Amino acid sequence: MDGRVAETMTSVEAMFREERGRLLASLVRRFGDLDLAEEVASEAIEAALVHWPVDGVPASPGAWLLTTARRKAVDRLRRDRTYAARLAVLQVEVDRAGPAPPADADGDLPDERLQLFFTCAHPALPAEDRAALTLRCLAGLTTAEVARAFLVPSATMAQRIVRAKRKIRQARIPFRVPGADELPQRLPGVLQVLYSIFTEGYAASSGPDLQRPGLAEEAARLARILRRLLPAEREVAGLLGLMLLVHARRDARTGPDGGLVLLEDQDRGRWDRAMIEEGRGLVLAALTGGPPGPYGVQAAIAALHDEAADVATTDWPQIVALYDVLLALTPSPVVALNRAAAVAMRDGPEAGLALLDELAGEPRLRGHHPYPAARADLLHRLGRFHEAAAAYREALDLAGTEPERAHLRRRLNAIEEAGA
Repeated sequence: MDGRVAETMTSVEAMFREERGRLLASLVRRFGDLDLAEEVASEAIEAALVHWPVDGVPASPGAWLLTTARRKAVDRLRRDRTYAARLAVLQVEVDRAGPAPPADADGDLPDERLQLFFTCAHPALPAEDRAALTLRCLAGLTTAEVARAFLVPSATMAQRIVRAKRKIRQARIPFRVPGADELPQRLPGVLQVLYSIFTEGYAASSGPDLQRPGLAEEAARLARILRRLLPAEREVAGLLGLMLLVHARRDARTGPDGGLVLLEDQDRGRWDRAMIEEGRGLVLAALTGGPPGPYGVQAAIAALHDEAADVATTDWPQIVALYDVLLALTPSPVVALNRAAAVAMRDGPEAGLALLDELAGEPRLRGHHPYPAARADLLHRLGRFHEAAAAYREALDLAGTEPERAHLRRRLNAIEEAGA
């Protein structure tokens, strides 16, 4: 393969990954079937990889791909009467959504990804299927890549994605944006899917690595798309701001050996200041114009951490106040746990420990290693080493990633050596 062909193929693959969601959304909107759309979209890119190195990249690559994919879909429907009969039923739902928007002035694809966001995140689908389908359809990850993201075998993920598509087909889930009266109920589900993807990338639930930056970046990219599609929705701005303000610290969260570096020990010079500034602007948009939402409040907390020169000068009273607001908006033991940690920084470890002890019977914190880890840290700071060691052991048993386990082992070893 000569340099020109290799360069063309690389640019085509990058462009297709970026535009795949738009292409898929247009095809689903036209034909009403996700499986068919995926198949002909893949065939169109294969055709591009054959023709473009010879004929050159067209002026409107997206329009070329869409035209090619549509022709392949029509050819397939002509050959397969069963497929055509099934699509005739599904097309009723497509027709209810109204006519497809026209192509852009430059002939490019209309941007129908918003419909695909709401289809992939429909509440009729199980939560894990929503995230998998969103990554597959909107982020353009392969089934194998989605499987790696969730640390499951490819066959398991393939079954999960097939199950989600079957549910969409059998339940006649419409490919449309919810109406203004439905949007407040449906948008949080879309945001939760993106936040779940980001959380798994920022703090992996298991495996050898603390973070999966590529997964976090895909979630942020999808949030950017959603922000462009719904610019007036303040919680979309809040979610994107939260992602950027947290992801800005990614390089400082691990040491050269991949080990965990706590916030108090991080080199803040390694934080991405441009990303922080963008995130702060989004916080302002999220908190202006009405009551705050959960993502806007969480983004404001992240901004206070990012603005501080160090842990000692962090505005802990303001962070506690924001956690009070967040707890009122979304009562959750995890939020209460984070608030207790902030109270410990504001009022001392004894005050924080008292709040943590109040959560001891909370079933949703069982199996959640940050809870015993937080207790261990405060007990250690209070000089209650025997109790701290027991809490560290509990956290060690529950921690999912090797960097977290290594950090907890170091803390436990230090206590045991001091006791000996």
